Amino acid sequence: MREQKLTVDEVCAELRVARSTFYEWRQKGRGPRCIRLPNGALRVRRSDLENWLSDCEVCV
Repeated sequence: MREQKLTVDEVCAELRVARSTFYEWRQKGRGPRCIRLPNGALRVRRSDLENWLSDCEVCV
């Protein structure tokens, strides 16, 4: 089975952030890993998003 790849819009909707925030995180090297397609579009593997979210967790 192929792993789900999310569009930037799908990631932003799931995280409830603006596209500008996503691109700001990316520019600063703080966003989830992305795949750049030959047409220039970005995709985020579901597993990369989940791993990134786990890394963002703060132990309280």
